[in-house]
Amino acid sequence: VIRHRDVRASYYGVIDKFRLQVSEQSQRKALGKKEIIATLLPSAKEQQQKEEEEKRIKEHLAESVFFDQTLCQPENRTASSGPSLLTVFLGIVCIAALMLPTLGEMESLVPLYLHLSVNQKLVAAYVLG
Repeated sequence: VIRHRDVRASYYGVIDKFRLQVSEQSQRKALGKKEIIATLLPSAKEQQQKEEEEKRIKEHLAESVFFDQTLCQPENRTASSGPSLLTVFLGIVCIAALMLPTLGEMESLVPLYLHLSVNQKLVAAYVLG
């Protein structure tokens, strides 16, 4: 019988080794030996209490993360409720550029400095796409 007399929670999970040697009573020569590995585990009651405590901690952390996320979400929704103002403005400029006449068109009421080249219109279409 092997007894662990100094049982503390800090010793849980510690691995101990015991060696058993079998010999006849009259002879010193060992007939056999075996090493036994033993690990100190908490009792079932202590294990259950530990698991309940871990569960409470996880629930508390989950609740605090949930509350943190719900506090942050309204700010994120207002900041990213749609496309940015710059994106909308750039889209309108590209559409307007595509609607302007191309260089070389003479029958236009638009001044000549607003006539765009084919390359400029390609860039506007690429940016818009």
